[in-house]
Amino acid sequence: MAAPLICPSILASDFSKLGEEVRALDAAGADWIHVDVMDGHFVPNITLGPDIVKSIRPHTRLPFDVHLMVAPVDPWLEAYREAGADILTVHPESGPHLHRTLGRIRQLGAKAGVVLNPGTPLTVLEEVVELVDLVLLMSVNPGFGGQSFIPTSLRKIEKARALLDAAGSKAHLQVDGGVTGANAAACVAAGADALVAGSFVFKGGPDAYAANIQALKVA
Repeated sequence: MAAPLICPSILASDFSKLGEEVRALDAAGADWIHVDVMDGHFVPNITLGPDIVKSIRPHTRLPFDVHLMVAPVDPWLEAYREAGADILTVHPESGPHLHRTLGRIRQLGAKAGVVLNPGTPLTVLEEVVELVDLVLLMSVNPGFGGQSFIPTSLRKIEKARALLDAAGSKAHLQVDGGVTGANAAACVAAGADALVAGSFVFKGGPDAYAANIQALKVA
């Protein structure tokens, strides 16, 4: 079984030195940089605007995996793409026309992803699977870092993997929320091939990032 892609979430980083943090993650062996964008409306928190994403883009060549927890989301797609997003993931609940939104992301030259909250059914994915490069399953309810993994998420990962395989999709299956060295192996065994981790990767400071990332890869 191949090691999963590790996508550290900079939501858990030291915001006073984001450029340094991104460089440290790159040096530590991260595969993607996961950027959580929250608007204080779709989720109860506010985080990173496009200007901040643009400011950290020069600090690494790693793909920027930008998770848009924003509603309405369509007006922001171009701004985050121009800021340096390589992947834009959106929630079905963040706009009235998911199929159109995913198509627009692809028109902008980015990879398109769909995010499913714990309470969002997989049936949504069935209708847009041909437009999706990434499926992100939330294993917590979005809005804040540091939450505990919802155990029933493993069953949803298995079902999502079966759906993607049946459709012949090459989309990555990513998990986000409470991912640690204790549950990473179970997530991968269930079918995930990309793991978002915040608190686990950033614990111990920059000197520990490489070991924390490796622990997720081999777990």
